[in-house]
Amino acid sequence: MDFTVKHSLPGRIRIRYDKRKITRRQAALALSLLSVQEGMSDVSVNYTTGSFLIYYDVDSLSEKHIRAYFMALSDKYLKNQEMLDAVDEPSEQESLLFDLSVMTAWHYFKSILPLPVQLVLRACSLCPRILKGIEQVMTGNVFKSEVLDAAAISMALITGDTKTASNINFLLNIGDTIEDFTKRKSYSDLADRLLSQNDQVQLVEEDVSGSITEKSVPLSVVKKGDVVALRTGSVIPVDGTVIRGEGLVNQASITGEPLAVEKRNGTSVFAGTVVQEGELFVEVRAVGNQTKVQNILTMIDNSQALKVSSQVRSERLADSLVKYNFLLSLVVFLATGNLTKVMATLMVDYSCAMKLASPIAVLSAMKEAAENGIIVKGGKFLEDVSVADTVVFDKTGTLTAATPQLSRILTFDGRTENDVLTVAACLEEHFAHPIATAVVRAAQERGLIHPEEHAKVEYIVAHGIATKLHGKRLVIGSRHFVFEDENVTAPDELEKIQKEALENGESLLYLAEEKCLIGIFAINDPVRKNAPEIIRKLHQSGIKNCVMITGDDEGAARNAAKTTGIDHYISRALPEDKFKYIEEQKNLGHKVIMIGDGINDAPALSAADTGIAMGDCADITGETADIILSSEDGLEGLYKTRELGTRLMEKIETNNRGIVALNTSFMLLSLLGIISPSLAAILHNASTVAFSVNAMKPVLGDCSLSSDLPD
Repeated sequence: MDFTVKHSLPGRIRIRYDKRKITRRQAALALSLLSVQEGMSDVSVNYTTGSFLIYYDVDSLSEKHIRAYFMALSDKYLKNQEMLDAVDEPSEQESLLFDLSVMTAWHYFKSILPLPVQLVLRACSLCPRILKGIEQVMTGNVFKSEVLDAAAISMALITGDTKTASNINFLLNIGDTIEDFTKRKSYSDLADRLLSQNDQVQLVEEDVSGSITEKSVPLSVVKKGDVVALRTGSVIPVDGTVIRGEGLVNQASITGEPLAVEKRNGTSVFAGTVVQEGELFVEVRAVGNQTKVQNILTMIDNSQALKVSSQVRSERLADSLVKYNFLLSLVVFLATGNLTKVMATLMVDYSCAMKLASPIAVLSAMKEAAENGIIVKGGKFLEDVSVADTVVFDKTGTLTAATPQLSRILTFDGRTENDVLTVAACLEEHFAHPIATAVVRAAQERGLIHPEEHAKVEYIVAHGIATKLHGKRLVIGSRHFVFEDENVTAPDELEKIQKEALENGESLLYLAEEKCLIGIFAINDPVRKNAPEIIRKLHQSGIKNCVMITGDDEGAARNAAKTTGIDHYISRALPEDKFKYIEEQKNLGHKVIMIGDGINDAPALSAADTGIAMGDCADITGETADIILSSEDGLEGLYKTRELGTRLMEKIETNNRGIVALNTSFMLLSLLGIISPSLAAILHNASTVAFSVNAMKPVLGDCSLSSDLPD
């Protein structure tokens, strides 16, 4: 590739290429190839100017390396049809300034053409707008902005002032162009923000020596024929074929099958399914990112139908005010007979700004939510969150982080806590279930070293682990496994210990050596650190009732409710109990938010006025929910969403009041002869743009959540 370095600083370089020799698709392919190189922090391309902007890690790359990469982008890659087919054709980048410049130049160029040509061009330009107004009248929609526009143009034509009619039409076209561009920009900004989450995948590469390496790359650069590594817990991002490894894949999101399906060499996997257990190496057949793109765009399209009631009220108010424009124009005509002043009442309306600013405010709020890692599937749900008075919480994975931790250790037979913890960690480190992880983590926190001195461990599914250490049999696991299956002698105080654990919401893990109990580990699932503060903030924001419904025992539920400040809790609940409670609250007139993360929360999420899923939720939960929070922020995202919805409603109402006040002022100034109808139209369009720009402004900028809430 022929290129020149336009600007270079350590860690940042801009490179210009020849647009005459490199197509947009080839540039997109180059972007894809460059993005996967080690040390590249961020690579972007501007197809209009023909330049790459690259941020790189100075510890591993230099300008010399970047130049070498571009020199390596030869025809071998850029003219490889298979590789080109694997990338999408970049869309044309719009320029509002260019479009307006062309429109303005054409408008004034027409005035120097021969008069007959001018008349023909004006007729072609004016007729569509007049016909659109007539069409609205014929369908019974008299009080519409299109009718108002057609009336203003027709009034100018009746007076024989074709130049004014042409100028009015030009100003209206300018306004329409700005409105269309602003809407498309808001729409595309939201889509780009949702797609810029940069899902990472493990790309498997084999060098000339045959050695295999893995690197984490954005999903957007993965193409057909690549091999990706997928392990337990991974959401499969592509459609493809397993070429190595085996595992269990949960395909419920695609097929509805409740049980995981075994996958091995030669079988197919699909984007959106989950590796429940095992390790798979998959050759890409179709990039899952395209599925994600379509899902997101469909979601945004659907969100346009999910309008907030304030937006609907704005549109209805705008249409209702049109009749007053006509009424005022009639009064002015009867009082003055001055058609110029009549046109002044027709040139300024409230519809444009109201119908533009409100949806832009909603799209902007959805984009701002996405910037905070929150996916909102429609503006309606932001309003519902803002007016809700009841929040129903799931416990595990919602109020708690679903990461069990060791709360206390009980020792027997003269052993110390560190002794039994060292042995337990040595056994449990071989297994990835949450309780095992809690034990191993506790040993690490105490700095305990547990060398591999035991024999091969034997894992008994749903029971525990057995092995030999220094010739003695060790077992660790559940009460049933240790005391009934292994016949370990139970201490006299066992029932008391178990009762106390039940009251504290703890699970117990038992460790025995040669039929003698040597340790009991109490495991709990503590509430999120910021949960009490979030509950307090929600109460301050107007939430009257915070309820926790959980399938856990009474002790665990009571402790969680006490710690967080929950108003009411229900323990030992089934999924249908959550659903039933929400229906009861709605029947009592409450606006209900349900927040959860598990598959069993899906029915309740669907029943609530607004269903909110935690970021690390099950796939079906995310599909059912109206809003999905960030997995990083946890519960803080709930408060952010509440605040965002409240401020969005305030912004829409404030904009509407300003639109009515300002446009009324323009109309009065024009009627008094202080400004001309054309200037009133210009000011009207300028104010529409101004209100639209204001609608785009973020509303959470001064919401200092991070300073209020602990990590």
